[in-house]
Amino acid sequence: MFAKHIDLIESLALNVGFVILFFFIGMAIQDVLKKGNVPPFGRAIVWLVLFLGCAGFIAKGLIQLSWEGSGLA
Repeated sequence: MFAKHIDLIESLALNVGFVILFFFIGMAIQDVLKKGNVPPFGRAIVWLVLFLGCAGFIAKGLIQLSWEGSGLA
């Protein structure tokens, strides 16, 4: 039973790590885009893609947490 919780904690930590990684990648891309002559629409697309990536990992973690908590997994 304890091993089940360790696996859940590891997967949640991995999801949080990916969200943080996406955020830092987005900040780096935004910094590069600010220095160039990129239209705001291009910046919006970059942030939308990064936001959807972060949201996907958060959703995956929440779904996995709810499945593990209810015993479905």
